[in-house]
Amino acid sequence: MNRIYVGQAVDGLIRMKSDGCVASTCVTSPPYFGLRDYGVNGQIGLEDSPREYIDRLVGVFSRVWDVLSDDGTLWVNIADSYASSGGGRDRGKYGKGSKLQGSTTNEDAGIECRVSPGLGVKAKDLIGIPWMFAFAMRDAGWYLRQEIIWSKPNPMPESVTDRCTNSHEKIFLFSKKPRYYFDAEAIKEDSVYAEDSPARSFSGDSSKPLVPGQGHINGRRTSRHAFGGIKYGDDASVQSRTKSGNDYEPTGKRNKRSVWDVATKPYKGAHFAVFPEELITPCILAGCPRDGFVLDPFMGSGTTAMVATQNGRGFYGCELNSEYVPLQKNRLGLFQGNTEWVDVR
Repeated sequence: MNRIYVGQAVDGLIRMKSDGCVASTCVTSPPYFGLRDYGVNGQIGLEDSPREYIDRLVGVFSRVWDVLSDDGTLWVNIADSYASSGGGRDRGKYGKGSKLQGSTTNEDAGIECRVSPGLGVKAKDLIGIPWMFAFAMRDAGWYLRQEIIWSKPNPMPESVTDRCTNSHEKIFLFSKKPRYYFDAEAIKEDSVYAEDSPARSFSGDSSKPLVPGQGHINGRRTSRHAFGGIKYGDDASVQSRTKSGNDYEPTGKRNKRSVWDVATKPYKGAHFAVFPEELITPCILAGCPRDGFVLDPFMGSGTTAMVATQNGRGFYGCELNSEYVPLQKNRLGLFQGNTEWVDVR
């Protein structure tokens, strides 16, 4: 049974653990620091300092750890902010619009927020929140496995003339252990070389075509498994199969790169900062087997749940704002019949 816990994320995760829920992967995008007031008490993102914000996030993910399988992964989309001594975010003076839409006074791409003095951040500084968060998570025991760049072809415009327009955010991949479930085959992308063109070695020498089942590094042949094609586990008998059990075959595909070009898309229902489906999909396919569950402790309008169901996975989630429940039900459609909403307020 899919479940969404309505209330604080920490309370929902504690209840989730007591209910025996176990997630294979967690894919989420927490509220950004200093960006919006959704008009709900206890929301994350309105803290007085970046450090307090980071500490609260790490506290939430310590509870995610408790419901994540031992070989599970955590994918977190998090954006940076610019410090402003004036004209930026002023806590306590947010406009109170719709609780679903929130209020904002600047573009998403170049978030500016007012920070208290004495925090080591000057006006106009890029605060560095993503890496502050990543290092804090590593200190808390998570394995920091990768930084992924979400490149936006359609970034929000910014009225700045002393720096470039921001057009990317970060996604960090964490794991609980050094060995974890990751289905690289499920998210392979098209090779840069057309199937009917001469295959090139990694040395760039087109006179040395690639041989099916073999890789090349600087002209030296390697095992076909050198770049991923190995099923999770140590059983040598399955090294030529993917995690789904399918036989490995050369297909003109390559291991997915760490820069993902995904356009932002508005959602008319509410929550203009919806997680793009195309951004979530590879995280779910790589991190969760078909019989597994995907967790999102900041569920919002339910995009993660919707993508999970579309790809044959179950889901668990938490959402502080109860006004999102009708939106979640609408987006889940027929799948809402297999979903339970649990109030933990």
